Amino acid sequence: MNAVERVEVVLPGRVEPEGLEIRYGQPVPVPGTGQVLIGMEATGVSFAEQQMRRGRYFDQPPFPFVPGYDLVGTVLAVGAGVGPDLLGKRVAAMTRTGGWASHVVVDADDAVGVPKGVSPAEAETAVVNGITAWQMLHRKARVRAGHTVLVHGANGGVGSILVQLALGAGAEVIGTASTRHHDALRALGVTPVDYRGADVPARVRELAPGGVDAVFDHVGGRSVTHSWRLLAPGGTVVSYGSAATRDDEGSGLWPVLRLLGRVWLWNWLPNGRHAYFFNVWAGRALSRNRFRARLRGDLTQVFAALQRGEIAARVAAELPLARASEAMRLAESGTVAGKVVLVP
Repeated sequence: MNAVERVEVVLPGRVEPEGLEIRYGQPVPVPGTGQVLIGMEATGVSFAEQQMRRGRYFDQPPFPFVPGYDLVGTVLAVGAGVGPDLLGKRVAAMTRTGGWASHVVVDADDAVGVPKGVSPAEAETAVVNGITAWQMLHRKARVRAGHTVLVHGANGGVGSILVQLALGAGAEVIGTASTRHHDALRALGVTPVDYRGADVPARVRELAPGGVDAVFDHVGGRSVTHSWRLLAPGGTVVSYGSAATRDDEGSGLWPVLRLLGRVWLWNWLPNGRHAYFFNVWAGRALSRNRFRARLRGDLTQVFAALQRGEIAARVAAELPLARASEAMRLAESGTVAGKVVLVP
């Protein structure tokens, strides 16, 4: 790769993974005031990009654009107003879009230092996935020792971090996954439930007759209603996606609006239970400084847990940026545990 040229992956429209375009020889962007230029070392394939290629992510930009929800890399240049001490430092950043490129400009205040001893791919698994898991567990559900929690998709990018953080907090964890992942979940201390071959609500009620203290649901649709009904008094359901509607036609906003409507209604019921629709960007428009401070503090906590070995990075596969189509197919296959990572 020529050091003075940028390589980027472009999502040109609603396409199959093979429709992603690789563009070489693009000019390297120059950081403006308060910005830094990052040489990407790892970026991930998340559920957001899977929805974006279908045109179903609720606030995605118009086509064409460069996807990429987060990245890890080294600061190559700084703009005016940014101290030179950031040069050469490895940092992580959430971008929402734009991360699938060899060189990316972000605001310096959005760059969070990556601790020594954590590789770029390892750190990448814990950026948006780690922030999502940490904030849902500690800021929304407030899980603590003695609680019993249910994690849907316990083998996935967010789910695999969620179960480890919940176990670290002293909770009992029930996790749904296909049977091929059950042995790995048991090894962690998770009680697995087959989401394909079992009546999940009935099985969870057998395991937790009094209900669970928290459910983390990325499925959406009917699953969220089942999750609500599985709660113990005072319990919390946190919905953070709509995987069940990923392949639906029509508006990508409607499933989100329905989830928000259910959450609003449930929170009005006088039964002491709580419901949230979680989005990691919530509150950014109201208070950018508070959002940044919270993100920096929470991601630093996640990286520290990763560095100490309290959570393990689950890298499903590392593929070069030029094989983004293959990476997307793999991430959507449902056959891998953890996160598919793209590298330069």
